[in-house]
Amino acid sequence: MERIKQALDLARKEREKQSGSPQIVADQAPESRGAVASEDIEYTETRNIDVSINDLRKRRILVNQHNAVADAYRILRTQILQRMRDNSWNTLGVTSPKNGEGKSLTAINLAISLAREVDYTVLLVDANLRSPDLHNLLGFYPKLGLSDYLLNNVPLNEILIHPKGIDRFVVLPAGKSIGNSSEMLSSPKMSQLVEELRSRYPQRIVLFDLPPVLTSSDAIAFLPKLDSALVVIEEGSTQKQDLRQAFDMLQGTEVIGTVLNKSYTSEHDYGDVGLKDGIVSRFINFISKKYRKAHD
Repeated sequence: MERIKQALDLARKEREKQSGSPQIVADQAPESRGAVASEDIEYTETRNIDVSINDLRKRRILVNQHNAVADAYRILRTQILQRMRDNSWNTLGVTSPKNGEGKSLTAINLAISLAREVDYTVLLVDANLRSPDLHNLLGFYPKLGLSDYLLNNVPLNEILIHPKGIDRFVVLPAGKSIGNSSEMLSSPKMSQLVEELRSRYPQRIVLFDLPPVLTSSDAIAFLPKLDSALVVIEEGSTQKQDLRQAFDMLQGTEVIGTVLNKSYTSEHDYGDVGLKDGIVSRFINFISKKYRKAHD
């Protein structure tokens, strides 16, 4: 906990020093590019939906909470923001070696944590077109999504969703699953969309929840369009050979770091697989169990 306190103090001091940083650009309309105070942001071209904060917490989504797990995400947020600021990046893909290692929940909680930074808005894109899941975790069931934009030219303002109660946070759901997802993610139209999302609002961070690296070619086909990637691994589940193979496939990708999810200890033993330069945020297992028990 002492390291958590130190990291939070460092983040607070950094924000105080940067009091002259650019203000948020509102997401309320494509033509509105003037700076506004964070509390004045209104989503007039984005559909606002009601979500149950209690249900989100039951799904282990950290909304307006202060506990050890939320502190771990704040540390991860601080480290990621430092790396992205240093490189003038604003797009990040979240992936994992295989299914079930916690990447989608990590992507949501990281996005919400980033959105709490007063300098940024956050757009979270469900780019797992084979097996979309973000909407289930967030508790809404959209009729349209990214696949409709790519296949049927449905305008973005009919797809984007703002869950009420989560400030500065917008979701682009995947829509229906499609079989040719790899081709769609590597298509010129998807490239144009990424560029539009990257450049429309300078103070917006765009996170993409991607499929696992080893289950399809989707993530590898799409990651060259992004600035960087974050890899989620699960202690006790991710195998060393899978991790090594995933990092071999990610060569050429700017891996901003790794998240060691559900860690049992403060140490890990994955060997020399390219992790030494990464971010390792350890979510201690007993904290995760305590959190689940309190919200089940």
